[in-house]
Amino acid sequence: MEGQKPQSQKRPQGFLIALRQFIADRRGVGAVEFALIAPLLLSLYITSFELTIGFSVSKRVTHSADTIADLVAREASVNTAFLATMPHLAASIFVPYTPNNLSIKITGVTIDADGNPIVAWSWQNGEGAPYAVGSPVDVPEKMRLASSFLIRSEVLVKHDLLMFMSGLVPTNLQEIPIGQEFFYRQRFGDSISCTDCG
Repeated sequence: MEGQKPQSQKRPQGFLIALRQFIADRRGVGAVEFALIAPLLLSLYITSFELTIGFSVSKRVTHSADTIADLVAREASVNTAFLATMPHLAASIFVPYTPNNLSIKITGVTIDADGNPIVAWSWQNGEGAPYAVGSPVDVPEKMRLASSFLIRSEVLVKHDLLMFMSGLVPTNLQEIPIGQEFFYRQRFGDSISCTDCG
């Protein structure tokens, strides 16, 4: 019949119209963008949360080492029973966290007339061994006052850090050691003895 276009000529125009409508349609764009961004935001949130806990544990390690050295430096003499209470003290500082593999080492350091620091006595909880009596100690230069005495406390924990960055790094628990040491001078007398330390 005259006046009617063949069917093959109508289809391209209908297809182009539908394509234009599809391109102009913005419904669901927000949902697609959210689906693309949500995993990254979730990964950043979890990682930030884990890092915040790690920093909080690190602050508690520092506070524990400081407090232990301060308390021992107030004594005229100590023994292993007294030193064995220090892990309980550290655990109370860590509340509400429970430290993994808490290691505490407390050492009495004698600095001789030439300014050489050596171990007078040493104690450690848990695994590992205390320092050998008479062995050298690494002491900051400013604290090497001749013929003096120091208390050195070392606190170490192994913190489990969850690294969660989907697709960027493997998602797993990584054990990282967090340690701190403090030196304190004795408060009274010339030195602090340990009656039954090695």
